[in-house]
Amino acid sequence: MTSPALADPPRSPESAPRLGLLGRWAMYPARHRRLVIGVWLVLIVVCGAAYPALHAELGAPNYAAPGSDSARTEDLVARHFSQLGAEQDVIVVHSDRYTVDDPRFRSALEQALGAARAVSGVAGAVGPFEGVPAQQISADRHTALGIVGIDGGMSERIDVTTRLQTALGAASDTDVRAALTGYSPVEGELIRMETADITRGEAIGLPIAAVVLVLALGALVAATVPISVTAAGIALAVGVLFGLATWLTFDSFVLSVATMIGTGTAIDYAMFLVSRFNEELTERGVRDRRARREIEAAVGATFDTTGRTILASGTIVMIALCSLLVVGLPMLNGVALGVVTAVLGTLAAAFTLLPALLSMLGPTVNRGALPARLRPAETRSTAASSAWARWAHLVMGRPVIFGVLGVALLVAAALPITGIRYGIDMGLNSLGDRPTGQATRLVQDNFGPGLLSPIQVVATGPDDTPLSADGRTEMLKLVTDLAHDPRVATVLPQQADGRYLATVVPKEAFDSTAVSDLTADIRSRATAVDSADVLVGGTPAMFTDVSGLISRGFPWVIALVLTASLAFLMVTFRSIVLALKAILLNLLATGAAIGITVTVFQHGVGQDLLGFRSAGFLQVFLPMLVFAVLFGLSMDYEVFLIRRMKEAWDRTHDNAAAVAEGLQRTARPITSAAAIMVAVFASFLSADVMELKEIGFALAIAVAIDAVLVRLILVPAFMRLFGRWNWWLPTFRRQRNSASSDTSIASTASA
Repeated sequence: MTSPALADPPRSPESAPRLGLLGRWAMYPARHRRLVIGVWLVLIVVCGAAYPALHAELGAPNYAAPGSDSARTEDLVARHFSQLGAEQDVIVVHSDRYTVDDPRFRSALEQALGAARAVSGVAGAVGPFEGVPAQQISADRHTALGIVGIDGGMSERIDVTTRLQTALGAASDTDVRAALTGYSPVEGELIRMETADITRGEAIGLPIAAVVLVLALGALVAATVPISVTAAGIALAVGVLFGLATWLTFDSFVLSVATMIGTGTAIDYAMFLVSRFNEELTERGVRDRRARREIEAAVGATFDTTGRTILASGTIVMIALCSLLVVGLPMLNGVALGVVTAVLGTLAAAFTLLPALLSMLGPTVNRGALPARLRPAETRSTAASSAWARWAHLVMGRPVIFGVLGVALLVAAALPITGIRYGIDMGLNSLGDRPTGQATRLVQDNFGPGLLSPIQVVATGPDDTPLSADGRTEMLKLVTDLAHDPRVATVLPQQADGRYLATVVPKEAFDSTAVSDLTADIRSRATAVDSADVLVGGTPAMFTDVSGLISRGFPWVIALVLTASLAFLMVTFRSIVLALKAILLNLLATGAAIGITVTVFQHGVGQDLLGFRSAGFLQVFLPMLVFAVLFGLSMDYEVFLIRRMKEAWDRTHDNAAAVAEGLQRTARPITSAAAIMVAVFASFLSADVMELKEIGFALAIAVAIDAVLVRLILVPAFMRLFGRWNWWLPTFRRQRNSASSDTSIASTASA
């Protein structure tokens, strides 16, 4: 079977179709290109200057689950045990040369504690000789601990611990060193590491993306346009986020994910538009930059066609990310807002700056062209490459075989999901030789990892009244039982205002699955206390509450994304079959990507190659976040491909020809766009922070699966199998007309 001729004669202005809203909109910046470019230059300078300031405003990821037991426990501890602060961290004083009995060690210890108490936001500090020497001095007596209480909210504690770490560093010398560790110090260090990871990832990914752009668009100037538009869109998003930071708190993870997704989508959107602009120039035979009317008409036609596709794709991405809001987790709310802001910034740049740049460049967009055999077909003639059409007909010639094999591969890749385990890995092993990392290892080696962030058990009477005698008796029994639990290193009880606080120090690290199980067990025991209200909190309990909140919210996220996407796709494609097919194939591709991520990061397959050690689980928020992001991103290619098929169908009403032409016109830009996204996402495999590695890997694998297996194999196979049903949409007119229409469709569905 041969490919239908795709070459059309150059359009005359009289025969050109009337532009829709987006096409007419794009004509405005195209005609006022100097003004638009000037405004964007100012925006880039102003918003770009906000980037360092935004980093300074970043707080810790807010894992708190509002209204949970852990949140209520934190409130009770702050109210009745304020001398401990809202959080307790550990000052580690160590000397290879001296022991704690040496006067020089003791002098350095007192100096470190004094420096800590002088830091604003520190509620107090308790040294080993004021507290419990047996539990605060190591067996070899070369390491001593001070317990320091930190005041303020979660993001404020990061600032306090940063200042405290600096003060301890100033109080140290070559013989006796003092450093800080604990939940907030670790988070503060991870924020700085994630910032470095973003910079390093961009330094790796963007040059690769630039090379792919040159190959995809066939010219150096054409390749610089998407990069310029991307930089402008991200700069605008940073400026908006900085403005929002006046009222809201963002963390480094939000900025990392927003930058990662915003960069990938922006480059893709701009590349699709530049590719279509080249096609429009070629169809009009425009070779002279002075042909202003034809160039502006090409801009309008580009945005009237591919522009609508880009707007639909961006809308789906935002719908998918906004679904995270139903979980009610502040951290995910921040991610949703950050990514939506980034996508809006890239769309703003695509629909204002890009038409101005294209209008200014005209045919000179193809300066610095590659040799003719390496350039895309649309820059040379109105006919696209026939190789992709031959591939489309090969797949459509055996649709059942290709369809079954493709689906079987996706199902097999998704099978590991059945054994998925969740947890929260704080990344303690990635801290390296930083002061916080050194202090963490000293605590782990000499006192046990559980001391870094213990479990808190708070008991009060009804409605936060003092404990009764029976309540105190039951709490003493609970504490005694916990002290004899083989998973517990020690229990530190304390009373204040008639309330009871037991600090339970596990033998394992606070982000381990063992401590998660211990936390659940303590909560189960607490329910058996009849004469007191017992709450379990601390960082391990907070992680447990977050996990529960995500597990309960995930089905709602899936339902919301599927429902909204189905409705949106039905309107966009004007087809029930195409919308349902897109949903099902995206579910398979997303499941396969998460399944492969489970194989690698949970089971450790390839961990030496990727430079990490498996924690035995995935980050608890990763499957839901990846689902929302991937479902939005994968629709980019679906909408782009199907819209080109729809253009051909409306013109020819030949299903096979429409599928072949759509794939023929879009295979190169889709493959190139996927390669760019894979490069951007995979660059985050160089990150030291585990959660960035996981997200970058999952997104890169998913995009590769979607672009290669789904778009180039499964879509043409299923489009052939469904035939004319692909384009069916009920009209719900009079019953008689509807019945006759159904009869007609049924009789031709096998064509």
